[in-house]
Amino acid sequence: MSVAFTKEGDSEAFAADLLDRPISPHPNLVTPEGLARIEAALAQARAAYGAAQAGGDVAQDRTAMARATRDLRYWSARRASAQLRERDPAVGDVQFGGTVTFDREDGRRQTFRIVGEDEADPTQGSVSYVSPVARALLGKGVGDTAMVAGGEVEIVAISAD
Repeated sequence: MSVAFTKEGDSEAFAADLLDRPISPHPNLVTPEGLARIEAALAQARAAYGAAQAGGDVAQDRTAMARATRDLRYWSARRASAQLRERDPAVGDVQFGGTVTFDREDGRRQTFRIVGEDEADPTQGSVSYVSPVARALLGKGVGDTAMVAGGEVEIVAISAD
């Protein structure tokens, strides 16, 4: 189809119809740091929304308004559903908010902190409590073994980080 037959605003209309970010069906457990990150993201979304509104001509930058509105909805919902969980220092097993170190069969040693979904970043050493690795390790103690990614791992350390 020739460009002559399209409306100039079509790309802007498409941008305004951004899909909402998916909300996990799992409880929104958060560490104190995770709650602070959600609150910071919510403040940033509010600021972006205010900036988009203050731009004066919303029709001119519908993409910015759509993104700001979507992010504001997402972070508002995540903040409203956040359930703060702190690690119980009396429990020595792997638990939410704690850090676990384990050895794999191939000799690799890995360390992960088990956190909420919004704060998980495996490249930075944190995994979501609903991830397969966390599910396999939660409730286990030092010396216990678990199946992770088709291989056996042995827990060698647990800390409260």
